[in-house]
Amino acid sequence: MKAVSNPFKEIIKSYLEKRASEDELFAVTFQKENKNLDECCNYVMQCAQKGGNQGYTDDEVFGWAVHYYDEDDLKDIKPIAGKVIVNQREELTPVDLEEAKRIALERVISEEKERLKKKVSHKKSDSGSAVQSELF
Repeated sequence: MKAVSNPFKEIIKSYLEKRASEDELFAVTFQKENKNLDECCNYVMQCAQKGGNQGYTDDEVFGWAVHYYDEDDLKDIKPIAGKVIVNQREELTPVDLEEAKRIALERVISEEKERLKKKVSHKKSDSGSAVQSELF
């Protein structure tokens, strides 16, 4: 499948698998032999193209994916060339969050030290030139 990005495909797959694990009726639908994830993603892309908008909510996209599995009479689903932008929020573990805070703090401290060094260096060069000009 050329038209669909891997992150997009993985997010659709993850959603459908989660839904199947929580919904017994959809679990049966999700196992249909005449359905597959590639064609599902192509169907979603086809729906998006027909809609004519530049962006869609998660509910709209996931609704199309579920609809693809629910309906047996969907025909002529071909790959669609297009760009998919996946907005995905990363959830950090408490350990990851602490590490990110530590790295950010180290960066701020380092930048502040550099700023102070430049300030002190600038003052030394300014005062040195003033003294020199008085001597001559």
